[in-house]
Amino acid sequence: MGETEELSKDTRDKIVDLHKAGMGYRTIGKQLGEKATTVGSIIRKWKKFKMTVNLPRTGAPCKISPRGVSVILRKVRDQPRTTREDLVNDLKRAGTTVSTVTISNTLHRHGLKSCSVCKVPLLKPAHVQAHLKFAKDHLDDPEEAWEKVMWSDETKIELF
Repeated sequence: MGETEELSKDTRDKIVDLHKAGMGYRTIGKQLGEKATTVGSIIRKWKKFKMTVNLPRTGAPCKISPRGVSVILRKVRDQPRTTREDLVNDLKRAGTTVSTVTISNTLHRHGLKSCSVCKVPLLKPAHVQAHLKFAKDHLDDPEEAWEKVMWSDETKIELF
C-alpha cells in the first residue's frame, strides 16, 4: 500500500455524519474532495469499531532519527570503505546507541548493500627481484626510449 497522508479527525467525523444523514459514498466523496474508496473504508471502520480516530501503528519506533540516517548515508557514499563499527561509533558520539545489525538494516533499506574487497596476492620475493632488475637495467635509458613504451594504465585512442 502507498503511503498517504491520513485524514484529520474532523474530516472523518464529517464523513460519518453525512453517512448517518443518508448520503452515498460518492456524493460524500465529491462534497469533501475525497475518493469514494476512502469514504467507504472510513465508514466500514466506524461501523465495526464505532470510532474514527487514527490508532498508532504496531512495531517499535526507529532507533535512528531521519537526520542520523542521512548522516550515515552521506558518510558511506563519501567513504565507501567505512565499516559498520565506525558508523556505530559516530552515532554513539552523537548520542544514539545502535548495533551493527541496525546499521546494516538501515543501509539495506536505502539500497546500499555490503561487499568485501577482493583479496589480491602479495608480491613474492621473486616478483620484487624482477621489478628491481628491470628498474636497474633501464635506469640509464634516454627519455625518447620511454616515450615509445605503452604503459598498462594508459589507453590508446585512435581518432579517424
